[in-house]
This record gives sequence, C-alpha cells and structure tokens, in this order.
Amino acid sequence: MSCDSDCKACKDKCAFEKLQANDKSKINKVIGVVSAKGGVGKSYVTTLLANALAKKGYKVGILDADLTGPSIPASYGLHGMIYSEDGVNIEPAEAANGVKVVSMNLLMEHETDPLVWRGPMLMGVLRQFYQNVNWGELDYLLVDMPPGTSDIQLSIYQLYPLNGLVIVTSSQELVDMIVQKAFKMAGLMHIKVYGLVENMAYFICDECQKKHYIFGAPKAAALAEKFGVKDYAALALKPENTRYIDLGQADILIENELDGIVKALEE
Repeated sequence: MSCDSDCKACKDKCAFEKLQANDKSKINKVIGVVSAKGGVGKSYVTTLLANALAKKGYKVGILDADLTGPSIPASYGLHGMIYSEDGVNIEPAEAANGVKVVSMNLLMEHETDPLVWRGPMLMGVLRQFYQNVNWGELDYLLVDMPPGTSDIQLSIYQLYPLNGLVIVTSSQELVDMIVQKAFKMAGLMHIKVYGLVENMAYFICDECQKKHYIFGAPKAAALAEKFGVKDYAALALKPENTRYIDLGQADILIENELDGIVKALEE
C-alpha cells in the first residue's frame, strides 16, 4: 500500500488521519519551514516569512514545533507564559506586528529550563499546539520545524495538514549534502516544496560593498533546479539583523529577496 497523504480521499483507515483545528480556529494554509541540519537559520527565515506575509495584510501565526530549542518568542520580544481561559485551549501570544505565536518557551515557568522529554510526550504537545490553540482566523500558519529527518519530523508530516514546505540551507558542502535528505523526505511524503532559502550565502563588506562568499559558492540555484523548485532565495549575513533579534525586535525585519517565495505561498 502506498500513501499520497490525502487522508480524506483514502479508503484505507490508517492511524495518521490529519489533525483538525478547534472550532475557534480557521486556518487557510499550513506551511512547514524545515532544515535537515541545525544552525542554518530556519527560525530566522520563519520570522522573515511571517513578517513579509503580515506586511501584506495577511493574518499569520507561527507554531514553534522546535520544542527543545525554541527561539521564536525571544526573537519577537515575547516572554512570560501564555494561558488558557477554559482550561483546555491555549490563547497564543501576539507579536508587535500581529503575528500570533505558540511555543514551548511560553509554557515554561523559566524559559532557560531544558525540556527533557521523550518522543511520545513531545508528540502530545505538538498535537495540542495544533488542536488546542485558539488560533482564530489565519491565512497562514507557519510551522517552525525541528531540524533533521527523524521520527518527530515524520510524525509532523503525517499528522499536520501541511500545504507545503520552505526548505532552509546554507552554503557549506556538508549542509548541501544533508539538505538533499530534506528534499527527498518531502518527496517521499508527497509534500510540495514552495521554495528554497540559502541563508548566510554571502557577506557585504562595509568598505568595498562587494559580496564575499565566506561559506563557499552559492548552491541554491543548482539545488532548486535539481529538485524542480521554481523559487529560491540567497540571503546575506547581516549582523544588524542579529542585533534586532537579540533586542526582541524581529518584527521589523523584512528581506525583499524572499518576495518570490512569498508570492509562491500566495498562489
């Protein structure tokens, strides 16, 4: 038996029927932002995509599925604990630009405490983050996925009603090899890839204004062509953006290089 991930049309009753949002939520598109390796700026790209969509007037949420390494709330200056009015469903936090956020760090009494849980407990939380959050009406829910291609990612692909993915990578040869695993996993799960983002592709010198490819030659174009992805972007390494994130002001960050991928998400 093969699976095309279309549970509603499937005559076989398997264990992976897609999760349904609660009656206070209406979500139009669910987009996963993924990387096969940590440290490439996946959460950074998630915030940039959310900001770009919010700037265009869309209602946007971020589900921080990177439970053991959550960084989205701090990027937006969100601290403290989110709550439930009815004891069942959670009210998301909201960034200055209106982006709604749910993250494990917003449920911890101390945000520096580690989350030392096994897989089944983590999956229980990921189910709740989709089913038991009052997202309201959203045009886009971006899922900031944990890095890798293991059982957690597989479970999210099987359970979340993903419309597609944006894959994030960087220019190093090792990362180039690993990101192909993310493309192949998406293919195995029959999930569309909307775009590829090569983060930290180059650095612009303050003195000469030239691009310096400090992590090697850009590979996004070749990778996108290899896997049949039309839209890709190469982002510069910008120290000033890091400072805004450290200040909790990620909501002001806009990267025009992502316009092509944003348009693809709108289609």
